Amino acid sequence: MSATLRRRCPQGVILTLIVGTWLVLRSTIGVAGVAMVETESLIADVKAGRLPPIGKRLPDVPMTSVPDHQVIQLGKHGATLRTLIGRARDVRLLFVYGYARLVGYNQNLELVPDILARVDVRDNREFTLHLRKGHRWSDGHPFTAEDFRYYWEDVANNRELNPTGPPSDLIVNGERPEFGVIDAATVRYRWTQPNPDFLARLAGASPLLIYRPAHYLKKFHVRYSKSLLARTHAGNRLLSWARQHNNKDNMYRFDNPDLPTLQPWFNTVRPPADRFVAVRNPYFHRVDGAGRQLPYIDRVELVIADDKLIAVKAGTGESDLQAQALDFKDYTFLKKNEKGRGYRTLLWRSGIGSQLALYPNLNVNDPVWRKLMRDVRFRRALSLAIDRSLINQVLYFGLATESNNTMLAESALFEARDQSLWASYDREAAQRLLDEIGLKRALGGVRRLPDGRPLEIIVESAGEGTEDTDILELIRETWREVGIKLFVKPSQREVFRNRIFSGETMMSVWKGLDNAVATAEMSPEVLAPSSQQQLQWPKFGQFYENSGNQGAAPDIPEVRELADLLSEWRNAASNDERAAVWRRMLRIHAEQQFVIGTVNRIPQPVVASTTLMNVPTSELYSWEPGAYFGMFRPDLMWFK
Repeated sequence: MSATLRRRCPQGVILTLIVGTWLVLRSTIGVAGVAMVETESLIADVKAGRLPPIGKRLPDVPMTSVPDHQVIQLGKHGATLRTLIGRARDVRLLFVYGYARLVGYNQNLELVPDILARVDVRDNREFTLHLRKGHRWSDGHPFTAEDFRYYWEDVANNRELNPTGPPSDLIVNGERPEFGVIDAATVRYRWTQPNPDFLARLAGASPLLIYRPAHYLKKFHVRYSKSLLARTHAGNRLLSWARQHNNKDNMYRFDNPDLPTLQPWFNTVRPPADRFVAVRNPYFHRVDGAGRQLPYIDRVELVIADDKLIAVKAGTGESDLQAQALDFKDYTFLKKNEKGRGYRTLLWRSGIGSQLALYPNLNVNDPVWRKLMRDVRFRRALSLAIDRSLINQVLYFGLATESNNTMLAESALFEARDQSLWASYDREAAQRLLDEIGLKRALGGVRRLPDGRPLEIIVESAGEGTEDTDILELIRETWREVGIKLFVKPSQREVFRNRIFSGETMMSVWKGLDNAVATAEMSPEVLAPSSQQQLQWPKFGQFYENSGNQGAAPDIPEVRELADLLSEWRNAASNDERAAVWRRMLRIHAEQQFVIGTVNRIPQPVVASTTLMNVPTSELYSWEPGAYFGMFRPDLMWFK
């Protein structure tokens, strides 16, 4: 008989592991014996018959929301939460912060069921998803297995809607899953090869969404709409049905007020707009320990403001919860203005691998620059010529950690050597490496490329803040000492990325690893060529992303090894093996300096209203795995 490990996890979840065979994530907390409390703002609608009473709006077994390591005060319903955003597309933060996921991370970074009642996993090849019976979309329509079937058969595998086929997260070495509906509340995905990061992708800040509100979207699908079918047969394709369907199907973008959602609030304003208003989802599946349906807060208002003015507006009390567009340099101003403004300024910990990182483009078009960027001695010299202590003291008052772009000490994968390898300021060592390459100095001290051009590196940025410019100015000074000139070229984000993808950019700047507190169970694909979005090797990433049909095959041994290690991780039989793969990949990055880190663990200012309850005093602020505020459950925040 297989050995069985059974332990209780936070949030009422039991993790059952039959070693080598089954993994079961099971939600066990219901609300038995607890009387449901009707939401005050919905009482009138219930009495008028516009909404059913709370007992008929909740799933048969709701999710009881009690995060770990967080002192939770039972709250009350009501009020409006205000926050500031820099552009209309940031309305998607409602989806990010809401953090209602099929499975999600708790604050121990363990995957637990949320929207789902249970997940059965067999050998990382077969995943059986059990829905909460009685769960409903925000418009009251049942959320069932049909929503998964519709996505798989009618969206992901429809050539007009998705010309390239299902998302890469559902493809394992070219193999699509075998999808099946077991019953109205159960679906199954099965691969012949392991897909160990499937659940993690469901839990992401921008998650893999494998379901859709079928009852709504079928109206825009030619298979189900007779009027669309007739129009298509008549050749009327001024606005194709597929384009119309895709415009409506924007669950993550959150900009279609008509699209039902499972998040705690739903948007009511269609763009363009300078203010978005979201209201509570009356069918949200979570409750507190006293039987109150969440979220506590009735409305969320997102007001657009210039990024440069958000700190000032937050400092005058115009936001109840704010971290977006706030930098550490804003902390003193925010702290000074607290009195009489009705807010407090907290300092959370940034969870990224490097506050700013340099990305030498190994796929740059210029053959001379490409050869130089691929020379590990050059990348190491660039790193050694950065005075990270100067950056730390001048910009962060010594509160940051000088480091490569790697794991933080909070991660079990952290190794001190990876943090410091080739990352200590050593001007002489940098000079020796540059001399060894043959980059000779000319008049004025600037080195020359092999073809005689001056060694002038243009670092391109998205130009979205002054922090990047401040750090690059300090790097410019120390690079000049070793004979390298640095110029900064800002541009709009879309132009910035397209130039990198096309090979026009020799070097760019962006933040480091999104998730620097990773566990062995989380995919290390960000360390391997896997996506065109990877700024250090966009064409290598595109090659793997498109199964070799686009991009360029890696011709650097260490990059090929990273790709092989990612496959090894996916086929590993144990977490010890996965951890070993992670550590090897992190060591390769530290040795090769494919991405040149600067400092990390920068304190992140968080402005919170003095009356907003259940906001942690200090936590990890990260896109992955935390979804910024999402993992700390804004649905539990309330105003006293």
